[in-house]
Amino acid sequence: MARGKRAGREGRGGQGLARVAVVVRAGAAPLWWAGVFAAGVGVLPPGLTGRRIGVLAGAALFLVTAAVVAVRGQGRFAALARGAARAGRADVLQDRAVTVRVWRRGHRWWLLLALAAALGSSFAVPAAGGMLLAGWGAGLRLKAARIGRLERAGDALLWVRVDWLDRLGGRPAGKAVKGYRTTGVAAGDAAPGGARRRTDVYA
Repeated sequence: MARGKRAGREGRGGQGLARVAVVVRAGAAPLWWAGVFAAGVGVLPPGLTGRRIGVLAGAALFLVTAAVVAVRGQGRFAALARGAARAGRADVLQDRAVTVRVWRRGHRWWLLLALAAALGSSFAVPAAGGMLLAGWGAGLRLKAARIGRLERAGDALLWVRVDWLDRLGGRPAGKAVKGYRTTGVAAGDAAPGGARRRTDVYA
């Protein structure tokens, strides 16, 4: 099974494949840090509600958003995982860094608009918008972890065809996705759940 460094690359009848968990996890860090930044700056103005109410509302938004994002679509992911077919020898496994870069490049303007909205909302409800964004990022990380548990339980990594992702490089369980493919857990450069593989260095 070949490994490719270019998104969407195909070879000899194979398909370009991206890790499902990596696509899900790609937005977690930028949303988390954008949320932390917006909440930190947003707590400075007193806003219409006052800081205390704003922070309490933000904490509730964080928890609710993280929970909703984490569980949303889990049935669809599980169904696609159950029906997954083995990847072929000619399929090209996309590197983790490429998958993350494609997602973040495709969503960069959306992320900037979300950050601007979170900062602007602080003049009404201090810190709440930023904490909502942070909760979204935390929810994506939790969702990727759930996919990682599916992968460990099945002793197989889940991949999705690159050409079935949306034009922004996301939606790995969207309507266009007809099924997943699997490889052994040692394939690719991302561990179950989409995190970068840890490499032990010996002196």
